[in-house]
Amino acid sequence: MAIEVKVPSVGESVTAAMITEWLVAEGDRVEEDQDLVTLETDKVDQTIPSPAAGVIQEIRKQDGDDVEVGEVIAILQAADGSAPAPEAAGGESAQADATDAPAGEAAPAEADGSADAASEDQAPEPSDNAGDEVRVMPAARRLLTDHGLDAADIAATGPGGRLLKEDVQRHLDAAETPAAAPAPAAAPPPAASGAAPAPTARAEEIVRMTPLRRRVAATLVGAQQTAALLTTFNEIDMSAVIALRKQYQPIFVDKHGIKLGFMSFFVKAVVEALKDVPQVNAEIRGNEIVYRNYQDIGVAVGGGKGLVVPVIRNAERLSFAGVETSIADLASRAKDGSLTMDELRGGTFTISNGGIYGSLLSTPIVNPPQSGILGMHKIEERPVAVDGEVVIRPMMYVALTYDHRLIDGREAVTFLVKVKERIEDPQRILLEI
Repeated sequence: MAIEVKVPSVGESVTAAMITEWLVAEGDRVEEDQDLVTLETDKVDQTIPSPAAGVIQEIRKQDGDDVEVGEVIAILQAADGSAPAPEAAGGESAQADATDAPAGEAAPAEADGSADAASEDQAPEPSDNAGDEVRVMPAARRLLTDHGLDAADIAATGPGGRLLKEDVQRHLDAAETPAAAPAPAAAPPPAASGAAPAPTARAEEIVRMTPLRRRVAATLVGAQQTAALLTTFNEIDMSAVIALRKQYQPIFVDKHGIKLGFMSFFVKAVVEALKDVPQVNAEIRGNEIVYRNYQDIGVAVGGGKGLVVPVIRNAERLSFAGVETSIADLASRAKDGSLTMDELRGGTFTISNGGIYGSLLSTPIVNPPQSGILGMHKIEERPVAVDGEVVIRPMMYVALTYDHRLIDGREAVTFLVKVKERIEDPQRILLEI
């Protein structure tokens, strides 16, 4: 029985995706719930499992293709169907393959005992050794075609001698850094032979934008076009927080099993500042302003496919350990692409830490429909005036970008000052004052 493999619904606001990589090839035997293909949407990645045990009869969409929710991307021949499944070793199925081969076509070679027959567009690539076969996975075939390579020239490391995308990429990487070979002693210089020197390489690589990058681009452009964005700055003396972390870090790690970072101090300081200046935690809906009495803080983290902003729900209820645990969990799953849609939507305010990349100063962009975003930056020792004396202190510039339609300059500056006061005197965070 033939079963259609369709693109599942991955969220109420997501209607399209892009095929990242097929994990199987046509003719492969698969088990029920075995991962078949990975999809990338504008928010998260998702793997489609096999609906039943059987054989992949046809793959209709290839790596890099855009697909719609509900679209058929493959046909699976169920194990109890009329079509026989390929055997792992030579035998009756190999004989059937030879018998059923159309006139003029040779049956697959049996030198390696494999009876897996590829379809016409998934035909095995011949190798230099007679009787051997190389089964090329779809992602590997795309790389071979793009770079004009022959599958027989590349060592296959996949199960059953399959050529994987990683094998081709490894071959390409090795070709880019060839071992230096001594020049022949008798070779004449270019000038003597009259040959022109090789031109400097000016190669270009064209790569399709991923759904995530397209979504980020559209969101940022939309924010610039629809909101009246303005940025205000301040600087914070990090001495007190650094000293507090140094004093209590061993005890904190022993009790909670996680390090005490700077981000938890800023999340807690932002929560209290949002209570003091509720406009920064509000949003515009049509002709109305929606004020919230809760703080869902988005924390920008670098994921495997780019920047994502998972949300710490009800941050006002969390302890320092709760904030640190949430951030560590969200950041880890952002890297492996396992965040859910719900974890990426609905924040009321965002914090972005460009300092981990070395940024000294920047103007972050608001993530609509939010009305504000705080940018943290690199901690750098600078001379500052304290009580009439010049001293060296670890300083950090902070930036608040806000929607001027809702937030006036007074509220924006007040918000930053409230954050500054609590970071420079962290006891105020604990006392919630």
